[in-house]
Amino acid sequence: MSKLEITIRGRKHSFQISRRTLTVIALLMLANLAAIIVCVGLGSQTIGPLGVIRAIFGAGDPSESMIVMSLRMPRIAIAVLVGAALAVSGALLQGIVRNPLTSPDIIGISGGASLGTVVFILYFSHVSIRFMPVSAIAGAFAAAFLIYLFAYRRGITPLRLVLIGIGMATAITAFTYMLILTASFTPTAVAVKAFTFMTGSIYGVSWERDVATLLPWLVVLMPVALLYARHLNVQELGDDVAASVGSRVQAKRTILLFISVALAGAAVAIGGAINFIGLMAPHIARKLVGPAYGGVIPVSALIGSLVLLLSDLVARVAFIPLDIPAGVFTAAIGAPFFIYLLYRHRNGAS
Repeated sequence: MSKLEITIRGRKHSFQISRRTLTVIALLMLANLAAIIVCVGLGSQTIGPLGVIRAIFGAGDPSESMIVMSLRMPRIAIAVLVGAALAVSGALLQGIVRNPLTSPDIIGISGGASLGTVVFILYFSHVSIRFMPVSAIAGAFAAAFLIYLFAYRRGITPLRLVLIGIGMATAITAFTYMLILTASFTPTAVAVKAFTFMTGSIYGVSWERDVATLLPWLVVLMPVALLYARHLNVQELGDDVAASVGSRVQAKRTILLFISVALAGAAVAIGGAINFIGLMAPHIARKLVGPAYGGVIPVSALIGSLVLLLSDLVARVAFIPLDIPAGVFTAAIGAPFFIYLLYRHRNGAS
């Protein structure tokens, strides 16, 4: 085991990370790097790996550099950021409710974020896009509150939470589409943008508008999620045990829930309704590195970014000249995965 210590405001935060976890993280980082180079190079005009690397470092052909840095790299950056944010949000949420069937999109939190974003697109399109994640996060928190309210009955059981969440997600999605269709005052271009958003597309993103809007949220929230990972490890033992070792269970859980919802809201605001990454990535991460969240969180982030990178690559190049939303392919992979998990846990908590 390797021990990592970070000092923040005079307080030391330590992490136990196994060599296996460090090896998996290193391999996934290499896989992400290779995927980035491949994704940047493939498209209507193919650019070789060396040409991509030269363009990234400003030494390439001017036309190739323009394609790489202005057209493709912003999309790749958004895929990495959105995939990582959704994966970490799902990992935190599964740890908070101790339910492997949970993810932000399945229980309706991403649906609330989508509704908040669509309201922003339809009614506040004149406002700076920098405020769109705020609207999405507000919608995500509203959805989370309603889910908790309806699911609570002398406590919350995992299966009831999932079932209420699925119903809430369906209702929110239906209401969001109804809002788009009935907003007769909305220009056609704005309505089309809202519909495209609902399919989970990262088409047409830019450095200044999208990457610069999403990046600050992740720069703040991702390290905080890692710092609070150890509290999830304690809470996995049960509330009574966690309280007996000095953990302020409810306070820590509230902070972790805030981080999870904020990550999902910020990611959905820019990437749209991309589903199932928050469900799949934590499961794969636990298979690779075990249940300790100090390893699950960074590995989930790397898996989430890799899944969305590859999904967007297929969406972008498989049907040229059409550009299919990446959310179509994450759903095609994630829906069977969710059915498999439901089958495995069919005799679990009720």
